[in-house]
Order: sequence, then structure tokens, then C-alpha cells
Amino acid sequence: MKQPKRSLRLDAIDSMIPTQEDFQIDFTERVRGAVQATIQVILDEELERLVGAGPYERSDQRVDVRNGRYDRHVVTTAGEVAVRVGRTRAGGAATAPLGRYARRQAEVDDAVTEAYVRGVSTRDMAGVTEALLGKRVGKSTVSRVTKRLEDQVDELRRQRLTEPFAYLYLDATFVDARWARSVENVSALVAYGIGTDNKRHLLGIHIGVSESEASWTELLTELVERGLSGVQLIIRDEHAGLAAAARKVLPEAKQQRCTVHLTRNVMSNVPKRHQKRLGREVVKVLHAEALDDAKRNLKAFRLQFFKQFPEAVECLERGFDDATTYFAFPEAHHVRIRTTNGLERLHGEIKRRTRAIGAFPDRASALRLITAVALQVTSIWSDRIYLDVSLLDDHHAAAA
Repeated sequence: MKQPKRSLRLDAIDSMIPTQEDFQIDFTERVRGAVQATIQVILDEELERLVGAGPYERSDQRVDVRNGRYDRHVVTTAGEVAVRVGRTRAGGAATAPLGRYARRQAEVDDAVTEAYVRGVSTRDMAGVTEALLGKRVGKSTVSRVTKRLEDQVDELRRQRLTEPFAYLYLDATFVDARWARSVENVSALVAYGIGTDNKRHLLGIHIGVSESEASWTELLTELVERGLSGVQLIIRDEHAGLAAAARKVLPEAKQQRCTVHLTRNVMSNVPKRHQKRLGREVVKVLHAEALDDAKRNLKAFRLQFFKQFPEAVECLERGFDDATTYFAFPEAHHVRIRTTNGLERLHGEIKRRTRAIGAFPDRASALRLITAVALQVTSIWSDRIYLDVSLLDDHHAAAA
């Protein structure tokens, strides 16, 4: 008789212990509540700013009076939340923090966009957003969001280049996209330059058949037609098609082969257990303080390693002149202009965002997402000085 009572007591205790699902539901609700409260505080502060005084406050700063509230629903990444938007008699509603008609936060639109380019149809998108956000987003919303990306692509392609760009960086990354009913590895060609404001600017993105001379010529020709001028140095990888296209379209510009890429090429001819040691010596050659020092270090490199690693030595010697053009430019610029590392970081972010996609449904969707990622990553460039372009004039004057 005692055993059943004990079992009943244990069952009762078990039913009182919250499950993992209970924790998850509670956590989600708490996050949604925090988001809702934060948005409401911001809206209330905006209303107070419009009125110039708090509720029932007598103040000489008052410029308007409150005129009721209305309900508004906003879809966030924590789910849909309801807020109360205050009105003023003369100034209207306090909607500035949300955007006048924006009922979805930007990150939700980004999620919709990425799902779209991954091949989710506009018909299926409502189910996806309901599962993720607790709110169905219709076909018109998906179309509007992706249309926004198409506008970004067109805007980048049409943007006039009204200032000279002394330094032009060119590099490519590769993505899979469906083309003519099969999946092809296509190239995403990216160009950015250093303007007279001493900052980096994203100039163009092009999806090509491959990293060929024709594809690079098309991108560079487009840039010139948009007003590209003043290019003194092109920083690039060692690719015959790219080098040829640059000579054809921008014949007066010098070319700098990325020293990081050359170092990788040299190391591909060295057994892994020796790569760290030889890598340090290659850096001494390519990143010397002056060109004469680099030449002496190259001779020393040959004497030390030619017997063991002749292919590596010959690879370095072949690329030496092409990778040391930067010595003809101001010393303060050397670290920035001898590699395409800025583009490498951008390519890494593109790869991270597109890795889960597999193959894009077409080249247009690839261009849309890559452009969106590039614009997002490079948005911070406008806040940062990259190098002082004015040093070029002083350097060339001293050299003359």
C-alpha cells in the first residue's frame, strides 16, 4: 500500500519540474517582452521630444500637446510585438524611431532576402517566416525586399566616379551558381579604390564566367565609363587575364602583385615542415625597408635555399619585380598597397554568408546577395581614414 503512494508523490514532483521546452518558451517570451519594452520606451521618448514636456508636465519648453495613441505591430527577430504609438496635435505621430511605414526591422528583411536567394520561392516564404518569426510575410513583401537589392546593384553600377582614385584594388572570389541548367563555379570580381578623401570606396562588383581577361576587361571598362581616373597603381593577384585587362584598359597605371599571394605560391613548392622557416625569409625579401635591401635579401635567399628548394626560389625570383612595384610609392603607404588584404577580408565575409547556400539559383541572385554583403561590410569605410593620398604629390616631386 505504501509503494503506490510513493510513486504518486514522485509523479507529482516530476510534473512540477519544468522541462527544456518550458524553459525555451519562457525565455522566448522574456526576450520578446524585453524587445517590446525597449521599443515602447524609445517611442515614448520620441513623443516627449515632439511635445517638449512629459505627461502632465508644466514646462516653458512645451511646443505641442498629446493627442491620443494607436496600436501598432512590429515584426522583430524575437517575434511580433505590439506597441502604442503616441500622437501630437500639430506634429503627428512619434514614428521616427520605427520609420514612417517600416513594420519590419532591417534584420528581418535581410533574413527574408537571404532565404529568397537560397532558392525559397515567394510562395513558400510565408511558411518560413511564420516558423522563424511567428508572423507570415507575404509574397509582396518578399518581392519588395529583393527589389530593394536589385536597386542597390543598379545604383552601384550607375554611380558616377567624380574624383580620382590613385590606388585601385582588384581581386576575385568564387561561388557556385546555376547557369544553363547546370551548376558552374563563377567568379565574383570586386574592385575598390582610395579616393581623395583618403578613404576606401567600393567601386564595382561583376559576376563573370571565370576570372578571365574578358571578365576583368568588362568590369574595368565599366569603371572607366563611369568616370574612373587618376589610377597610379593597381594592386592585384597574379592572374594573366587580370594583368592583361589592366594593361589594356588602364595602360598608364603601374601594377603591384599581392605579396601575400606570391608568398603562398612560393610555399606551395616547399614541404610543409619547412614552410614556416622559409616563409620568414620570403617576408624579409618582399617586405624589406627599401628596394635595394629586398634585392640583397633575394640573393641571400637563393644562396641559402636553391639546392634544397629550387622551384620555390625560381617562383620568388619570377614574381619579385611584379611584387616590389610598391617601393616606387610613399613609404607610409607600403603596408597598405603591397597586398589585397582588404579584399581578402571582404571575400571571407562573402564566403561566410554564402557557404550554407550551396549553389545560387542563378547569377542574378548571386550578384544581389554578394552586393548586399559587400555594401554591408564596406559601410564602415566611410568612417575610417585608410592612408594619406596627398603624400603621393610630395613623393613624386622629390623623386623628380
